[in-house]
Amino acid sequence: MGVVRDGVVLAEAVQQESRSHAQALPSLVERVLAQAGLGLQACDGLAVSIGPGSFTGLRIGLGYAKGVAFAGRVPLVAVPTLEALAWAADAGPGERICAALDARKGEVYAALFESTPAGPRRVTPDLALRPSDLAVRIEPPCVLVGDAGAVYRDVFAARATVRPFTTHHPRGGIVARLGWQRLVAGEAANPGDLEPVYVRPPEAELARSASR
Repeated sequence: MGVVRDGVVLAEAVQQESRSHAQALPSLVERVLAQAGLGLQACDGLAVSIGPGSFTGLRIGLGYAKGVAFAGRVPLVAVPTLEALAWAADAGPGERICAALDARKGEVYAALFESTPAGPRRVTPDLALRPSDLAVRIEPPCVLVGDAGAVYRDVFAARATVRPFTTHHPRGGIVARLGWQRLVAGEAANPGDLEPVYVRPPEAELARSASR
Protein backbone atom coordinates (compact mmCIF):
# COMPACT_ATOMS: atom_id res chain seq x y z
CA MET A 1 0.00 0.00 0.00
CA GLY A 2 1.35 3.42 -0.89
CA VAL A 3 0.28 7.06 -1.15
CA VAL A 4 1.62 9.33 -3.91
CA ARG A 5 1.27 13.05 -4.55
CA ASP A 6 2.44 14.39 -7.92
CA GLY A 7 4.50 11.26 -8.47
CA VAL A 8 6.27 11.44 -5.09
CA VAL A 9 5.70 8.65 -2.55
CA LEU A 10 4.43 10.13 0.73
CA ALA A 11 3.94 6.87 2.63
CA GLU A 12 4.29 3.16 2.02
CA ALA A 13 3.85 -0.04 4.01
CA VAL A 14 4.00 -3.79 3.46
CA GLN A 15 2.04 -6.19 5.63
CA GLN A 16 2.93 -9.89 5.59
CA GLU A 17 0.99 -12.01 8.04
CA SER A 18 -1.26 -15.03 8.37
CA ARG A 19 -4.54 -13.10 8.37
CA SER A 20 -6.53 -13.03 5.16
CA HIS A 21 -6.31 -10.18 2.70
CA ALA A 22 -9.90 -9.21 3.52
CA GLN A 23 -9.05 -8.71 7.19
CA ALA A 24 -5.72 -6.99 6.62
CA LEU A 25 -6.58 -4.50 3.86
CA PRO A 26 -8.75 -1.95 5.73
CA SER A 27 -6.27 -1.55 8.60
CA LEU A 28 -3.34 -1.30 6.18
CA VAL A 29 -5.06 1.42 4.17
CA GLU A 30 -5.91 3.32 7.34
CA ARG A 31 -2.33 3.08 8.60
CA VAL A 32 -0.70 4.31 5.40
CA LEU A 33 -3.15 7.19 5.00
CA ALA A 34 -2.39 8.21 8.59
CA GLN A 35 1.34 8.17 7.83
CA ALA A 36 0.71 10.45 4.86
CA GLY A 37 -1.47 12.74 6.99
CA LEU A 38 -4.46 12.27 4.70
CA GLY A 39 -7.99 11.00 4.88
CA LEU A 40 -9.56 8.84 2.20
CA GLN A 41 -11.76 11.76 1.17
CA ALA A 42 -8.61 13.68 0.18
CA CYS A 43 -7.60 11.06 -2.42
CA ASP A 44 -8.06 11.99 -6.08
CA GLY A 45 -7.82 8.39 -7.28
CA LEU A 46 -7.14 4.79 -6.37
CA ALA A 47 -4.68 2.41 -8.05
CA VAL A 48 -5.02 -1.36 -7.76
CA SER A 49 -2.68 -4.12 -8.86
CA ILE A 50 -4.78 -6.01 -11.41
CA GLY A 51 -2.76 -9.22 -11.86
CA PRO A 52 -1.70 -11.77 -12.79
CA GLY A 53 -1.24 -13.40 -9.40
CA SER A 54 -3.16 -15.28 -6.75
CA PHE A 55 -6.76 -15.65 -7.89
CA THR A 56 -8.13 -15.14 -4.37
CA GLY A 57 -5.83 -12.23 -3.59
CA LEU A 58 -6.72 -10.47 -6.84
CA ARG A 59 -10.45 -10.85 -6.25
CA ILE A 60 -10.21 -9.53 -2.69
CA GLY A 61 -7.96 -6.60 -3.57
CA LEU A 62 -10.02 -5.53 -6.56
CA GLY A 63 -13.29 -6.01 -4.69
CA TYR A 64 -12.10 -3.76 -1.88
CA ALA A 65 -10.84 -1.11 -4.32
CA LYS A 66 -14.13 -1.17 -6.23
CA GLY A 67 -16.11 -0.75 -3.01
CA VAL A 68 -14.06 2.26 -1.96
CA ALA A 69 -14.21 3.76 -5.45
CA PHE A 70 -18.00 3.40 -5.65
CA ALA A 71 -18.61 4.64 -2.10
CA GLY A 72 -16.30 7.63 -2.36
CA ARG A 73 -16.87 8.30 -6.07
CA VAL A 74 -13.11 8.13 -6.56
CA PRO A 75 -11.54 7.24 -9.94
CA LEU A 76 -10.02 3.76 -10.08
CA VAL A 77 -6.92 2.89 -12.13
CA ALA A 78 -5.64 -0.61 -12.93
CA VAL A 79 -1.89 -1.31 -12.80
CA PRO A 80 -0.52 -4.57 -14.27
CA THR A 81 1.27 -6.50 -11.52
CA LEU A 82 4.19 -7.61 -13.70
CA GLU A 83 4.76 -4.05 -14.87
CA ALA A 84 4.93 -2.83 -11.27
CA LEU A 85 7.34 -5.69 -10.57
CA ALA A 86 9.56 -4.66 -13.49
CA TRP A 87 9.91 -1.17 -11.98
CA ALA A 88 11.37 -2.79 -8.85
CA ALA A 89 14.12 -4.61 -10.77
CA ASP A 90 16.86 -1.94 -10.48
CA ALA A 91 18.05 -2.82 -13.98
CA GLY A 92 20.98 -0.97 -15.50
CA PRO A 93 21.21 0.72 -18.92
CA GLY A 94 20.91 -1.78 -21.75
CA GLU A 95 19.71 -4.61 -19.50
CA ARG A 96 16.52 -6.51 -20.13
CA ILE A 97 14.02 -7.26 -17.38
CA CYS A 98 12.09 -10.46 -16.85
CA ALA A 99 9.26 -10.09 -14.32
CA ALA A 100 8.18 -13.59 -13.28
CA LEU A 101 5.86 -14.91 -10.58
CA ASP A 102 5.30 -18.51 -9.55
CA ALA A 103 1.93 -19.56 -10.99
CA ARG A 104 2.17 -23.04 -9.40
CA LYS A 105 1.36 -26.21 -11.31
CA GLY A 106 4.78 -26.01 -12.98
CA GLU A 107 4.13 -22.64 -14.63
CA VAL A 108 5.11 -19.01 -14.20
CA TYR A 109 3.42 -15.72 -15.01
CA ALA A 110 5.94 -13.59 -16.87
CA ALA A 111 6.53 -10.57 -19.08
CA LEU A 112 9.71 -9.22 -20.66
CA PHE A 113 10.76 -5.56 -20.63
CA GLU A 114 13.65 -3.40 -21.79
CA SER A 115 15.32 -0.95 -19.42
CA THR A 116 15.14 2.61 -20.81
CA PRO A 117 15.93 6.04 -19.29
CA ALA A 118 12.17 6.52 -18.88
CA GLY A 119 11.72 3.17 -17.13
CA PRO A 120 10.85 -0.37 -18.20
CA ARG A 121 9.36 -0.70 -21.70
CA ARG A 122 7.15 -3.71 -22.28
CA VAL A 123 8.33 -6.20 -24.92
CA THR A 124 5.83 -9.04 -24.44
CA PRO A 125 2.29 -9.37 -23.09
CA ASP A 126 1.70 -11.18 -19.82
CA LEU A 127 2.22 -14.91 -20.34
CA ALA A 128 1.61 -18.15 -18.47
CA LEU A 129 4.19 -20.73 -19.47
CA ARG A 130 6.65 -23.34 -18.23
CA PRO A 131 9.88 -22.04 -16.69
CA SER A 132 11.97 -23.80 -19.35
CA ASP A 133 9.95 -22.10 -22.11
CA LEU A 134 10.49 -18.73 -20.45
CA ALA A 135 14.23 -19.34 -20.05
CA VAL A 136 14.78 -19.70 -23.80
CA ARG A 137 13.10 -16.31 -24.34
CA ILE A 138 15.51 -14.54 -21.98
CA GLU A 139 18.39 -12.76 -23.71
CA PRO A 140 21.32 -11.73 -21.46
CA PRO A 141 22.11 -9.30 -20.00
CA CYS A 142 18.86 -9.63 -18.10
CA VAL A 143 17.62 -9.03 -14.57
CA LEU A 144 14.92 -11.42 -13.33
CA VAL A 145 12.65 -10.16 -10.58
CA GLY A 146 9.82 -12.02 -8.84
CA ASP A 147 9.37 -15.08 -6.63
CA ALA A 148 9.75 -17.41 -9.64
CA GLY A 149 13.47 -16.64 -9.47
CA ALA A 150 13.79 -18.43 -6.13
CA VAL A 151 11.43 -21.29 -7.00
CA TYR A 152 13.15 -22.02 -10.34
CA ARG A 153 16.63 -20.63 -9.72
CA ASP A 154 18.25 -23.67 -11.35
CA VAL A 155 16.36 -22.86 -14.57
CA PHE A 156 16.99 -19.11 -14.69
CA ALA A 157 20.37 -18.53 -13.02
CA ALA A 158 22.35 -19.16 -16.21
CA ARG A 159 20.19 -16.75 -18.21
CA ALA A 160 19.65 -13.82 -15.84
CA THR A 161 20.74 -12.09 -12.65
CA VAL A 162 18.10 -13.10 -10.12
CA ARG A 163 17.03 -10.37 -7.67
CA PRO A 164 15.81 -11.48 -4.20
CA PHE A 165 12.02 -11.21 -4.01
CA THR A 166 12.26 -10.11 -0.37
CA THR A 167 13.83 -6.82 -1.48
CA HIS A 168 12.55 -6.51 -5.06
CA HIS A 169 8.78 -6.89 -5.16
CA PRO A 170 5.85 -4.84 -6.56
CA ARG A 171 5.67 -2.30 -3.71
CA GLY A 172 2.62 -0.23 -2.99
CA GLY A 173 4.49 2.98 -3.74
CA ILE A 174 5.31 1.75 -7.23
CA VAL A 175 1.69 0.76 -7.90
CA ALA A 176 0.50 4.14 -6.60
CA ARG A 177 3.01 6.05 -8.75
CA LEU A 178 2.13 4.10 -11.91
CA GLY A 179 -1.53 4.60 -11.10
CA TRP A 180 -0.98 8.35 -10.74
CA GLN A 181 0.64 8.42 -14.19
CA ARG A 182 -2.35 6.62 -15.69
CA LEU A 183 -4.81 8.87 -13.90
CA VAL A 184 -3.07 11.99 -15.26
CA ALA A 185 -3.18 10.39 -18.72
CA GLY A 186 -6.94 9.92 -18.41
CA GLU A 187 -6.80 6.13 -18.10
CA ALA A 188 -9.23 5.70 -15.21
CA ALA A 189 -11.34 2.54 -15.51
CA ASN A 190 -15.04 1.96 -15.05
CA PRO A 191 -15.10 0.10 -11.69
CA GLY A 192 -18.10 -1.92 -12.79
CA ASP A 193 -16.26 -3.29 -15.83
CA LEU A 194 -12.87 -3.89 -14.23
CA GLU A 195 -11.89 -7.55 -13.81
CA PRO A 196 -8.68 -9.22 -12.56
CA VAL A 197 -6.11 -10.27 -15.16
CA TYR A 198 -5.68 -14.00 -14.57
CA VAL A 199 -3.79 -14.87 -17.82
CA ARG A 200 -4.91 -18.47 -17.40
CA PRO A 201 -8.43 -19.60 -16.38
CA PRO A 202 -9.18 -19.93 -12.63
CA GLU A 203 -9.34 -23.46 -11.18
CA ALA A 204 -13.13 -23.31 -10.83
CA GLU A 205 -13.51 -22.55 -14.53
CA LEU A 206 -11.13 -25.37 -15.45
CA ALA A 207 -13.11 -27.77 -13.25
CA ARG A 208 -16.39 -26.78 -14.93
CA SER A 209 -14.86 -27.30 -18.37
CA ALA A 210 -13.54 -30.73 -17.36
CA SER A 211 -16.94 -31.78 -16.00
CA ARG A 212 -18.56 -30.96 -19.33
